Amino acid sequence: MSENLIRLSKRLSDLGIASRRQADAWIEKGWVKVDDHIAVLGEKVSISQRIKISSKARAEQARLVTVLINKPVGYVSGQAEDGYEPAKVLVTPENRWSQDNTPLQFNRSHLQHLVPAGRLDIDSVGLLVLTQDGRIAKQIIGENSTIEKEYIVRVANSDGSAPTLSPEGLALLNHGLSLDGEALLPAKVQWLNENELQFILREGKKRQIRRMCEAVGLKVLRLKRVRVGNVRLGALPVGRWRYLSDNEHFD
Repeated sequence: MSENLIRLSKRLSDLGIASRRQADAWIEKGWVKVDDHIAVLGEKVSISQRIKISSKARAEQARLVTVLINKPVGYVSGQAEDGYEPAKVLVTPENRWSQDNTPLQFNRSHLQHLVPAGRLDIDSVGLLVLTQDGRIAKQIIGENSTIEKEYIVRVANSDGSAPTLSPEGLALLNHGLSLDGEALLPAKVQWLNENELQFILREGKKRQIRRMCEAVGLKVLRLKRVRVGNVRLGALPVGRWRYLSDNEHFD
């Protein structure tokens, strides 16, 4: 029986070598070989075929940057909408955190193809990851991602009074809720103090935490993301940004 063939760019993505967009760009430049021939755009391969990436592709990939922002309220994660600016506008030399000790010098090219790997809604604050590297985006928000995202959430009862939550309600936040007719993955939710909950999720549906809280009679007063995988917000000030360092990894 012949082996199933898949598009070369998908194969490179599945192997974690490049995003599909990046892989297609490399193929167009002649930087990818399959067995002993230079690959062509749209080519399909079997999993047993040898794939070789040129040193030019590796060098280009090494220049891709990932930026961490402590997003303030009032900025959207991606494209500008409803008159609100994207958090990307904060990535300027003036806004770079003074304690960023990575050796990178800011370059305008670092803003090209810099996209959010996971969203924070306009009313939420904290760690927002922007990256040029499709491998990192897939790692964080790909459909098979298992990267944890941690949030500190200040809550109140729906009438604004001090929060109360039954053990059954807390159990539901951990597992048992559905959104839009689809069961949510198990979460880790616990009280940090009398007003704040810690949420640890492995998925990120639109306004998920706010809707989860509504389902158990709570409303969110403040939502802050403090960790994505192994990368923490730490002491990064609100509205400032820094580069991801070489020794930091999300998984």
